[in-house]
Amino acid sequence: MHQPHEINIAIIGLGYVGLPLALAFGKQRSVIGFDIKEKRINQLIEGYDEQHEIDEAEFKTARFLTFTHNEEQLSHANCYIITVPTPIKQNNQPDLTPLIQASTLVGRYLKKDDIVIYESTVYPGATEEECVPVLEQTSGLRFNEDFYCGYSPERINPGDKNRRVEHIKKITSGSTPESAELINRLYQDIIIAGTYLAASIKIAEAAKIMENTQRDINIAFINEMTVFFNQLGIDTESVLKAAETKWNFHSYRPGLVGGHCIGIDPYYLSYKSQMIGLYPEMVNCARRINENMPRHVANQMIKTMIQKKINIANATILILGFTFKENCSDIRNTQVTKLIDFLRAYDCHIDIFDPHANPQEVKEEYGHILIDEPKQNYYDGIIIAVGHQLFKSFSLEHITSWAKPKHVIYDLKHLFSIDQIDTRL
Repeated sequence: MHQPHEINIAIIGLGYVGLPLALAFGKQRSVIGFDIKEKRINQLIEGYDEQHEIDEAEFKTARFLTFTHNEEQLSHANCYIITVPTPIKQNNQPDLTPLIQASTLVGRYLKKDDIVIYESTVYPGATEEECVPVLEQTSGLRFNEDFYCGYSPERINPGDKNRRVEHIKKITSGSTPESAELINRLYQDIIIAGTYLAASIKIAEAAKIMENTQRDINIAFINEMTVFFNQLGIDTESVLKAAETKWNFHSYRPGLVGGHCIGIDPYYLSYKSQMIGLYPEMVNCARRINENMPRHVANQMIKTMIQKKINIANATILILGFTFKENCSDIRNTQVTKLIDFLRAYDCHIDIFDPHANPQEVKEEYGHILIDEPKQNYYDGIIIAVGHQLFKSFSLEHITSWAKPKHVIYDLKHLFSIDQIDTRL
């Protein structure tokens, strides 16, 4: 097995996870940053990240990092870190296609004593049951004799400029005690916050999926309470402020649960559970509650508009925010698109304003058109759907200048107090 100083890394996939990792390693050792998208590679070579997660100056600090879309360059590496997406299909079943394709790619260049580390979120057992056979078949090598594997789940938080990859504690694992120790030492070189060496790959996989599923369940409870409080005419934020005075109350906020982690990973856990004959009732129940929130928000908006005697058919509604969370350009699994669909079912006309989102990606992925800026005195209703810092900087007067004299402001992100707006989650 290679010694730490002999390791040459190739990172497969340069999105929200792979790019920061490549830059962190590239400050200290030889790193090949690989992505199949030629446009993405050309932008990164120029020091431009269209996702706006990495500043141009940070690219210059990674002196040993090279970017390429030429797969033959992968032959120069002996440690491959796979950071591709793990989405779900339309039936909410895991879609391992990107992971299998990346494994096939790496398998073509795998050599004796090489290491393959996976960071993509999967169900427990996926690395060894799904990925390793692909590596063996493609390379002709034998697992744990000729090559080794590890799993170190990503904990990247898109849009968070304070918690960077170096400052988030990293779980590591390996397929043998020796490979696990080597992988742990490798990450220790870049992770200031430290590492935690798990006893096995399956434990590391399970820890990651439990982290995100727990958060999904906690948010689902708050969302369910919000629906209940809405029916009683009670403001949820006021309830949470009161409950937070108890020392052991864990505070979460209601909202739309999308993105590539919390809104997807529980389905991986549920899938694996049902494979072994178990039905994860709490996990699936939480998913149903959170999946229903766009419908609830749309219904609340329409109800409030009716109470204000606003005609629903042909009403114009402005949606502020389209990305799945604040201050990032990530539109994967955004629940705002479902909110838009429910509102359009009432024959409402929708304008979407989000300077963080890429208009071309939004059109290609969801078929929606983003506006350059809202119209003045035009909207019957405005929904603050995403808490971008830009929107927080707007005064209420600025936002209401886009609305007609009789209108509804629905504040999902609690930017304003309850006495300032019409309704909020």
